Amino acid sequence: MVTSAVEAACSLEQVSQEQGVDVPPAIARLQATAQRVQTRLGEAADSGAMIWHGWQPPAGVAQRGLPLVLLHGGSGSWTHWLRVIQPLTEAGYSLWLADLPGFGESDGVPGGMDVDTMLEPLAYGIRQLLGNADSDPVCDLVGFSFGGMTAGLLAAEHPELARRLVVVGAPGMGMTEGRSVRLLGWRHLQGLEAQMQAHRHNIAALMLHDAALIDEETLALHALNVARDRLPRRRLSRTDVLARALTRIKVPVAAIYGEHDPLYAGCLAELQLLMQRQCLGALDWQVMRNVGHWVQHEDPATFCATLQEALS
Repeated sequence: MVTSAVEAACSLEQVSQEQGVDVPPAIARLQATAQRVQTRLGEAADSGAMIWHGWQPPAGVAQRGLPLVLLHGGSGSWTHWLRVIQPLTEAGYSLWLADLPGFGESDGVPGGMDVDTMLEPLAYGIRQLLGNADSDPVCDLVGFSFGGMTAGLLAAEHPELARRLVVVGAPGMGMTEGRSVRLLGWRHLQGLEAQMQAHRHNIAALMLHDAALIDEETLALHALNVARDRLPRRRLSRTDVLARALTRIKVPVAAIYGEHDPLYAGCLAELQLLMQRQCLGALDWQVMRNVGHWVQHEDPATFCATLQEALS
């Protein structure tokens, strides 16, 4: 039976059954090889759980640098990084991918409806995963879209955790006036076909520049993710919350944006100047050509090369 959305954290298998959408084989294969770890959202035993998926470099490949903590975009899960997990681990990176609170398999923060309530659970979870950052940082932070904004705020609030910050297509820069992306509602639609048509429209409108690249894997991935979004009232991405946080970040910052990202259509140069000013000039700025918002999915090879350059 097709339902409009799920009301609580659930697995890919559960949402697949409820939505009538098969889990793509590439996701199933990676999930089968992942180390699945549950961390608490706080010190209390009943605080709820955040789910992480981890992958390590294959045998014979030396680990490169600190572990990468990857934070997904809004209405997403760890699968937003699907096409870069294998190449990054083969390049020597240890990866930890969160399902942010209120998305995917993770519980929501009680009373929390936006990014500001996720920071302490994330910091607590990273310490549970990677140890306390008493003297040296324990990871490099990489966040996509909503996750980029989240990573920026986390780096500002907890400078002890990360050696460097990479934001990918991040909102929260206060540049929303006169810019909007028209997305179609889907929860009210009856039948899987109608819902999938709405999903296809929304991916083309917001996520990918080349609509011809919306294959069945991408469509299913997106459908399984948005059905598990339990934070429909989040609004901070339309403010300057990240721009203000950048002034407090003490670690190196890199920014990766797609040339055709609809969130910043026609104003990437303005965005670059703003980010440089907020970072006091210490910004590694990269624009990926011929792609839209979801750069790591639309052109994973170029993204991996760009990310590795930012981390070097």
